[in-house]
Amino acid sequence: MIKIKIGLVDDHAILRKGIRAFLEEDAEFEVVAEGSSGRDAIDMVRDFDLDVLLMDISMPGQSGLEALAMLRAKAPDVGIIILSSYAEEQYAVSLIRQGASGYLNKQCEPDDIITAIRRVASGHRFITPEVSELLAQQLSRPEAGELHERLSDREMQVFTRLAKGDKVTEIGDALSLSVKTVSTYRTRIMEKMGLNSNSDLTYYALKTKLID
Repeated sequence: MIKIKIGLVDDHAILRKGIRAFLEEDAEFEVVAEGSSGRDAIDMVRDFDLDVLLMDISMPGQSGLEALAMLRAKAPDVGIIILSSYAEEQYAVSLIRQGASGYLNKQCEPDDIITAIRRVASGHRFITPEVSELLAQQLSRPEAGELHERLSDREMQVFTRLAKGDKVTEIGDALSLSVKTVSTYRTRIMEKMGLNSNSDLTYYALKTKLID
């Protein structure tokens, strides 16, 4: 039997071990690597021949959100399933548009993970009914939606870090951007969202549950 080779990336080791044990009960799956950050995910797709990467988005250091574009560039054929504690309406549509192959809430049924991995490993996307409904709503009401949906991928990365209280220099170091470039992104974000200060960004992010 040709096994589906899986990489797991989550900053909670006990969760990784639980998912690994669950998956490896099925002879069809082999977990070949584990990591705890977006940087680990990027190294993983370089060092291992993966079929599917199962990844959280909220992690210290480089998040899954920040790593996704680079993962897609380095490993376009690897299926990437986001397994997150955030509800679908916060991030799912944006991440699917950025190249994620599927999105699952951590409160999902274990069998949903199995189904998602099999479908993504076969070259398809895994879209839950909840995400399908959100996509349909956006197509039928293109001007509707939350303010953060107006942001580009890079702007969203800067936005989440600003909302968490990171300084411009810290964001620049984390995202390999100059201070001037980060400041330019900040200005664009404020204009697009109609906000005036970092505290406004934090309040918005908390209210919409984009950060904890």
